[in-house]
Amino acid sequence: MSEQPPTPAPNPAGAPDPAAPQPEPIRWFGTSWVHRDHGYWPRRVAVSAGSLVIAAAAAFVLRLAVEGVALSAQGGFLNTLLVLAVALCSLLAALRTWKVLAEGKDRLTGWMTEDRSLGAVWMIGGVGSLLAYFVRSLTEAPGEGVRRARYERAVEQYEKRRTGRSGRSGGKRKR
Repeated sequence: MSEQPPTPAPNPAGAPDPAAPQPEPIRWFGTSWVHRDHGYWPRRVAVSAGSLVIAAAAAFVLRLAVEGVALSAQGGFLNTLLVLAVALCSLLAALRTWKVLAEGKDRLTGWMTEDRSLGAVWMIGGVGSLLAYFVRSLTEAPGEGVRRARYERAVEQYEKRRTGRSGRSGGKRKR
């Protein structure tokens, strides 16, 4: 027996390089978003329709809650205030969801980063969030743009590292 460690076998032609960056999977899409294959389009339609159906159900629940307060006969001012609060929460949640899907959660700043202190706002504004999710899913899988940009940057950096310094010698220059 020899004392030398075994040398790794070269990758067969067409096999992916194990050191190459791998795409991050998206929930319900896996990595099919990279090449938009393996049922990508039916999933996009299902995700869009599902978010719209859930938004309608959530709006119905909010309507029941607002009507419950209206039945208490506390006055028109309280009813108007409640409707405005729900609309404002929905707007804020929609803006935050749109920014997360378009730019990524790490790009959030200011009030949008607050998960715990504004949790009630995000919950009440769930309809707005679901509607933003629906509209975004009409153009791409939610979060696809962020992950695609991150993946393409990683591939580009990998290619630069792999090709090395083309055109330059690796040694020091003589003076």
